[in-house]
Amino acid sequence: MSGGARRGSRMSSRWLWVLGLVLRQIWFRAALFSVFSVALALLAAFIAPYIPYEISTKIGSEAVDNILTILASSMLAVTTFSLTAMVSVFAGVNSTITPRATQLLVEDSTAQNALSTFLGAFLFAIVGICALSTGIYGTSGRVILFVGTIIVIAVIVVTLLRWIGHLSSFGRVGSTIDRLETVIRAATDRSGYSLSTAPVTSAPSPHKHPVLADRIGYVTHLDLGALEDLAGRLDCAIDVHVLPGTFVTTGRAIASLDRADSRTEAEIRAAFTFDHHRQFDHDPRLGLIVLSEIASRALSPAVNDPGTAIAVLGSGVRVMAAFLEEGRSKPAFDAKVRLPSLFVGDLFDDLVRPIARDGAALVEVAIKLQRSLGELADMAPWVRGLLAYRAADAMARSEQAMTFEADLECVRAAYLAHWTGPSIPARH
Repeated sequence: MSGGARRGSRMSSRWLWVLGLVLRQIWFRAALFSVFSVALALLAAFIAPYIPYEISTKIGSEAVDNILTILASSMLAVTTFSLTAMVSVFAGVNSTITPRATQLLVEDSTAQNALSTFLGAFLFAIVGICALSTGIYGTSGRVILFVGTIIVIAVIVVTLLRWIGHLSSFGRVGSTIDRLETVIRAATDRSGYSLSTAPVTSAPSPHKHPVLADRIGYVTHLDLGALEDLAGRLDCAIDVHVLPGTFVTTGRAIASLDRADSRTEAEIRAAFTFDHHRQFDHDPRLGLIVLSEIASRALSPAVNDPGTAIAVLGSGVRVMAAFLEEGRSKPAFDAKVRLPSLFVGDLFDDLVRPIARDGAALVEVAIKLQRSLGELADMAPWVRGLLAYRAADAMARSEQAMTFEADLECVRAAYLAHWTGPSIPARH
């Protein structure tokens, strides 16, 4: 790929991201299916002159009209049922899993395809019935309408079978955890952030010109291509101080560079997208937070489901192992656009701390947590010190929360199997 093509692709990163957001909206897919269905129903009138008369006489208008009438009535009921089922799933996820996971279910492609197909089939039948009643098809047009109806019925059958199978897992805890794991891995691959074992400061150098934010909200997207082109034109480095997922207030430095005027500052601000809510696309920490929220909800006295917390820890180990493997060696986006590193300790805290707090009194959760941290340390020795600190913290919480000595001894054994450096806090 040429340099110009590569720059063009990077410059369009924001528009590609916005396009991706639009494509995942349920209204877009429903509108697209509806337009296609209406166009298919009306296409028969234009193709009618090319259909041989012998074929046209074999298909009566009543046959097509009866099929379309059945299709219209049944698809309206199926669409209503599907929409009701989706709303019920969203409400259940809000109350039993975590409200932050609802965003993933709203963007579920199978659910969107099902609802869009049923709505499109309903509109196809309505438009076909109206067109038949006006006589615009003629004898030949009914053939195309009949063929189109058969195609629509075939699509409905396939979609309905997939939708029935999908409903068995849609909105379930295990399915939501798997979906979150996929989203976190995608955000990790997409972000390209490097990792640091020391806390990262976001303050600009006093010798640099800071670019201050002009709005309040979460950073949801960073157009690195635009910043790279700007740095090339100015022939200077641009230091970025906030990453997607950071909450920014007016007056906070979001970037800095050697020199800048009002126009340059405006271009830099335009590379940052702010919103009232965080997005999963470029924010892997949000996925880790939602994972821990699922575990915390499961560990609440009202739910009392330690198995879900154990499943979350298993998913967290897979995600963090991939993150640590990929993020350690990832360089900045460009030599002239320098991104801050992610502090690995923050990632561990996002995932582990809520589970260590809420599961401290449950022996099975505490043991799984110690083993998970130990397994991560074996796979990534360069963060062993950070993991040891979290393991000691979890052990201290168990020392405080557990009342049965045998359970505590099991947790202590799991701790000592991996950690010999950090001392176990005394029980008191």
